[in-house]
Amino acid sequence: MIIMIGCVLLLVAVLALGKFLQIRALIAAVPKPGPQTVSTVEVQKMQWQSQFTAVGTLNPVRGADLGTEVAGLVRTVHFKSGQDVKAGALLVELNADSDIALLHAAEAAAAQAATVLKRDQAQLAVQAVSQAQIDADTNDLKAKRAQVEQQAALVAKKSIRAPFAGRLGISGLNPGQYVNAGDKLVTLQTLDPIYVDFQLPQQQLAGLEVGQVVNLSVDTFPGQAFSGKINAISPKVDAATRNVQIQATVANARQQLLPGMFANVKIDIGGTQERLTLPSTAVTYNPYGSTVYVVKQAEPPKPGATAAPGTPAPAPATDAQGKPQLVAQQVFVETGPTRGDQISIVKGLEAGQVVVSSGQNKLKNGTPVTVDNSVQPANDANPKPQEK
Repeated sequence: MIIMIGCVLLLVAVLALGKFLQIRALIAAVPKPGPQTVSTVEVQKMQWQSQFTAVGTLNPVRGADLGTEVAGLVRTVHFKSGQDVKAGALLVELNADSDIALLHAAEAAAAQAATVLKRDQAQLAVQAVSQAQIDADTNDLKAKRAQVEQQAALVAKKSIRAPFAGRLGISGLNPGQYVNAGDKLVTLQTLDPIYVDFQLPQQQLAGLEVGQVVNLSVDTFPGQAFSGKINAISPKVDAATRNVQIQATVANARQQLLPGMFANVKIDIGGTQERLTLPSTAVTYNPYGSTVYVVKQAEPPKPGATAAPGTPAPAPATDAQGKPQLVAQQVFVETGPTRGDQISIVKGLEAGQVVVSSGQNKLKNGTPVTVDNSVQPANDANPKPQEK
């Protein structure tokens, strides 16, 4: 029985040893991945200007769609589409012949009432009429003059004038056309200066104040900057978005900016500071934090525990060309504000370290890498769109 048990145990040991050797041979046969090609960039300390950025809408300081208070037939159009006009300039005349005739009749009635009052005042001096008659004549004259003013106001409504200086829009109004009260005739916009309205989160309110300089750009004129100053900050924060509305006045002497355009707004906050910067492509964002891959020289293999005293240290690992082998090491970082293609690093790196700028999606801790910087990702603080 003892011999049989011993034989079974020996058989199990032999099978286990054979299986172990088989698995080790399979593992040894698996080809090791070669170095991954990546591009790298050095962590640099650069001057950094903190900014608030937003997208705003351009609005006129004064702008209105001009209409008419009364209906009528267009007699004369005194403007051309796109024309610049001054305040009070006559734009449209409606047919007012009947209203002018009624005005003349009211003026004649007022003149007659004034004559009657003057005659009765002369008769009052000789006690020919009573004071009550003079009072009645005076009230009648006031009523007639009020009718004159009312009719004159109605005649004036038939002449539409520019309420302020500005540029007229495109109009299809023609003489002989009938317009109803409230119909839009033409738009009038003041272009210089012009407002830019934008919103910022409530946590950025502490860095804003009236009179602060803002810089904006529009895609209509790439590369051209416009500047203005904040003239109003809303006293109310939007409860739905927690944003506050801000309005700035921008000089527009060349009248390049038009109401309705959108603009990219930037506001410089405080002075310049030194910050560590990297291209935005170098940072990988994960649910557990932001990471980068630092490239460094691979450490030499550690000597075995049975190495004899005085044995020389192992040589550093090298690649196929005999150069020191480089490996990627994942490092957690804390990022700060961004500008253009760059991102600031608040914590986790030091100036001079070499970081993978592209190709990190195929890396993990300890992966051998080969550096090829023939193509680098964009790293411009103020990128400009290029059209081909």
